Amino acid sequence: MSRLPFLVRPAPQTGVVRLSTLRTQFTLVIFLLAFLPNLVLTFSARPATPSPALLAWMLLVAGLCGLLGYLLSGALLRPLSRLEKELERGRLTDIHDDDPAEIRALREAFSQLIGRLGTEQTRRNAFMATLVHDLKTPLIATGHLTRALATLPLPEAERREVGELIQSETGRLLALVQQMADAHRFEREDVKIQPELADLRGLLSGVVQRLESQARSRGVALSVHGTGSACVDSAVLERAVTNLADNAVRFAQTRVQLRIAPQGIAVLDDGPGLQAPLEDLAQPFNSQPTTIAGQQYTAGTAGLGLYITRRIAEAHGGQLLYERHHHPLPGSDTSASLPSPAAGHTALSIVLPEVLP
Repeated sequence: MSRLPFLVRPAPQTGVVRLSTLRTQFTLVIFLLAFLPNLVLTFSARPATPSPALLAWMLLVAGLCGLLGYLLSGALLRPLSRLEKELERGRLTDIHDDDPAEIRALREAFSQLIGRLGTEQTRRNAFMATLVHDLKTPLIATGHLTRALATLPLPEAERREVGELIQSETGRLLALVQQMADAHRFEREDVKIQPELADLRGLLSGVVQRLESQARSRGVALSVHGTGSACVDSAVLERAVTNLADNAVRFAQTRVQLRIAPQGIAVLDDGPGLQAPLEDLAQPFNSQPTTIAGQQYTAGTAGLGLYITRRIAEAHGGQLLYERHHHPLPGSDTSASLPSPAAGHTALSIVLPEVLP
């Protein structure tokens, strides 16, 4: 691991005594504690005018006290200096026997920090590598299609088909860029929303309307159940529900249901579900390939939509929950309550603080 940049100290100025260092302060304190009593005792015993011999003796005592302070301060700060050198190398060794409790605690804190930084850097590297791949694939496809459209004498029907394919690839690019923008926005802690009372039924109906053609092409029935309203940022919450519903439509076997419940909004589907804990998948950067709803994702892409949805739920004062139920997906039941846990269907729920009937 490379040297941590925030631990690199600036070079001291030549000829300047650095009184701000701990060793200088410790040396001064020990010097004063050792020298001042000698000074008081000496002048108390010899109240007359100091002689040259006495002054020479006091200078000798002052030098010895200063040397003692320097040596003792070095011994006291040895564990801290050793920890500093290890941090500059970017590698912490095991705890030493002479480490005091405070240094042990500091070493443990730095070990955890370096571990988190290493994990985060690995995730970001994996994400960037996959992002380049995901951007390159539709760009290459669009380039080939555009070249064919511009150079080949295609019949009108084929030209329209090529144009539709170009639109499709462009849509993939725009969706990826939008996800990146959302991830960057919601990665910040100070996520700002503009909540107002909104009809959740109308919000879910809008999501269904946009995904209807995609669901029909896959033979998946998409429906809305329940009614209610809540104080939410409609545009932002709609984006979160769309993320969940889009994944559900892609991996469901026959049906996807969007349900309004007293707890919030649930997206149910009869697909295979998540193959890893939600808290591991709903992260902006993942370093290992993972499987979501039976689909293998490459490193860096898994969970980006789930992460955005989780952050949107948290920005509304709620949370994102995942459950795997062992009974079949309810058919035309319009009950507003979420199913109880029971391997039949999956439920991803955006829990909101309050849902009004």
